[in-house]
Amino acid sequence: MFKALALCLLLPVVVVAQQGANYRLQSPDGRIQLQVKTGEQIAYDLSVNGKPVLQNATLSIDIDHIRLGQKSSVKTTKTDSVSRDIISPVPQKSVKIWENYKELKLEMEGNYSLVFRAFDEGVAYRIETQLPQATVKVYSEEMTLNFTGSPKVYYPKEESFFSHNEREFVYMDLKDVSNTLLASVPAVVEMSDGLKVVVAESDVEDYPGLWFRGNSNSSLSGAFPPYPLKEELKSDRDLRVTQAADYIASTKGTRTFPWRILGVAQRDGDIISNQMVYLLAKPSQVTDTSWIKPGKVAWDWYNANNLYGVDFKAGVNTQTYKYYIDFASKYGIQYIILDEGWYKLGNVLQVVPEMNIEELVAYGKQKNVGIILWLVWKTLDDQFEPAMAQYEKWGIKGLKIDFMQRDDQPVMNFYEKVCREAAKRKMLVDFHGAIRPAIMTRTWPNLVNTEGVRGLEQNKWSKLSNPEHNVTIPFTRMFLGPMDYTPGAMINSGAERNFAAIFERPMSLGTRCQQLAMYVVYEAPLQMLADSPSHYLLEPDVTHAFLAPVPTVWDESHVLAAKMGDFVVIARRHMTDWWVGALNDWTPREMEIDFSFLPPGNYQLLSYQDGENAARSGNDYKRTFTVVNRLTKLKIKMAGGGGWAGRLYRMA
Repeated sequence: MFKALALCLLLPVVVVAQQGANYRLQSPDGRIQLQVKTGEQIAYDLSVNGKPVLQNATLSIDIDHIRLGQKSSVKTTKTDSVSRDIISPVPQKSVKIWENYKELKLEMEGNYSLVFRAFDEGVAYRIETQLPQATVKVYSEEMTLNFTGSPKVYYPKEESFFSHNEREFVYMDLKDVSNTLLASVPAVVEMSDGLKVVVAESDVEDYPGLWFRGNSNSSLSGAFPPYPLKEELKSDRDLRVTQAADYIASTKGTRTFPWRILGVAQRDGDIISNQMVYLLAKPSQVTDTSWIKPGKVAWDWYNANNLYGVDFKAGVNTQTYKYYIDFASKYGIQYIILDEGWYKLGNVLQVVPEMNIEELVAYGKQKNVGIILWLVWKTLDDQFEPAMAQYEKWGIKGLKIDFMQRDDQPVMNFYEKVCREAAKRKMLVDFHGAIRPAIMTRTWPNLVNTEGVRGLEQNKWSKLSNPEHNVTIPFTRMFLGPMDYTPGAMINSGAERNFAAIFERPMSLGTRCQQLAMYVVYEAPLQMLADSPSHYLLEPDVTHAFLAPVPTVWDESHVLAAKMGDFVVIARRHMTDWWVGALNDWTPREMEIDFSFLPPGNYQLLSYQDGENAARSGNDYKRTFTVVNRLTKLKIKMAGGGGWAGRLYRMA
């Protein structure tokens, strides 16, 4: 899975036990410095370019009522360094990922170790245990981050641990975040000099997900959903915890615990380029990945099956989905989804009479279009073995699993089970109703997308997915991994005053060009076309020339301009073609795109720019052709809530 560019270097081991000692680690480029302090409490300081960012941040874990990380004594230390290319089988940002870090491992008295890694892009640590007990209970884990100065934070506020994680990232003073304000990951802390620290995690296995609480000062503390003892099912999908244990996990005594990540970005665009979550995840557990085919999906639920110009009654029926297959086949779209309605809720083996799944799969096979099935997670879990056997027999290509709304230990284990068993049957997985699986895509490359984001569907009932939100999530939610925002709206409001939330005939907030640019900016190896095929068929200038050919995986990516919450411009390459996407907030903006990222030679640029009346009618755009090369600097205009999208073909 990788080509080593430099061998790991194992340096001499220190064998003398020490109490109250300090240890230093720095990033390969020397900009990031970590000082680890042992003794009464494990603590560490973080500085960037000599400026303190964290002071006396603390960590510990309570296992079987023994707190590891307090009154600590170091037995030995080991250092290591790695410089190599990782090859991604499903490349979200790039095929090659440069992994370059220095590592410090402290082996402690008490049968545990602390591992720290310093990258040029941030630092991470994890706890490892070698306990004699086969099974232990983890009662709590301490992660307290004491930031210097008076920072601000982009904070994804939550009401409880039961959540879809489709949150607004609220920009606020960190001191105003109290212990009662719960948040999911990631939190992005902004220092007074503009430096940003993204707090996240990776390699979560047989353990609950990390959440946050504030302390009414300049610090954040980790929080974890407790282990569920009793649950109550509401309807077919909301499995709520009614009784919780006083511990967060029951697990093995010998294991590695999740990585705690502090991504460091001096420029906002560095957040988008940061791949620490992927690099720190366990390598692929799927040996043969050749069958994994990313691509685009024609989706039914957002557009409420609003077909027109057809001679049948549209709805959840076989004829409607044959129409979706015909549309997908016409434009080379790889998949369609059968969303809610294809089975009788409460029984994922009982197909409704109006649907013939085997007929649809066979029809799709003739047209080179695969079928992905939407499922409620709890019903699937209750019928797991017969359901998976049936879907494999049918020839289903993927599963879209929804409404988990939890990431306590048992539900995290459910995510792993689904990915593992789907891979055995050569099925893709797209998790909705949760954020946490986004960090698992290296371990399970058949996991090709995850929601856990406030996406386009919110516009069916609210104004929550607006342009300011849309230019914030590339720096927040997308840090964790691919996100199923589900772009592609063909009814576009332009200005907010022209918007109406209509559940069965939805529109986007912002312009058509903003929707197009999302296909380049938002990372999603399984990317949706959310609107009605009838809309797309009427607009070949958009569908044939841009939406159909735009890739969902990328050989390389470059962030050209970025300001969190204001704008973002990204160029990505797939094979020999380049694609550029720009997203804007509500402020009209002129920008210059520097094409110096291009190789030598001339390129034909097909571009989509907001029309002069895009603020009145968001569907208004201007389509142009021009020739550019690496010396070109092109001025573009984006309306408020607008965007710009371009495709570049190499000219002979």
